[in-house]
Amino acid sequence: MAHVSTCLWFGKDAEAAVRHYVSLVPDSRIVHVQPAPGPWPGGEAGEPILIVFTLGGQSFQALNGGAPADYGTAASISVTCRDQAEVDRLWSALTAEGGAEIACGWLRDRWGVPWQIVPERLPRLLADPDPDVAARVFTAMQGMVKLDVAALERAAEGGAPP
Repeated sequence: MAHVSTCLWFGKDAEAAVRHYVSLVPDSRIVHVQPAPGPWPGGEAGEPILIVFTLGGQSFQALNGGAPADYGTAASISVTCRDQAEVDRLWSALTAEGGAEIACGWLRDRWGVPWQIVPERLPRLLADPDPDVAARVFTAMQGMVKLDVAALERAAEGGAPP
């Protein structure tokens, strides 16, 4: 059976990015660091060229490609968080040192990789059988940058949006 893995492109600091990522997300680890067998665009023989790792149990690779990638927002790493404390912890760590907030729970880390930091409560609120509840939560979410669980729950209950 084929093995599927997402590959992230970095200029030259893939290993630093991966070490940061695996330090933040439980059930994550570096599996293998492949040194380049010869010179490559942006690096020398022996420097890391490919890092195989798991992030939250999912398989990833990080490639040093010599020039930084422009990720856009067509794909992102989405992390479901159990509570606001976990949302806050990941948000702070990923926007630090040059990361940027986007909107609706999206951010870009200092390497330009887009992430979605989503409290596990949000999908349940959006799937509420009462369409008015789901609509209020959706409207509240659209006005947020970092998602706020308490404000989403207030919106579900009919309270004022954030």
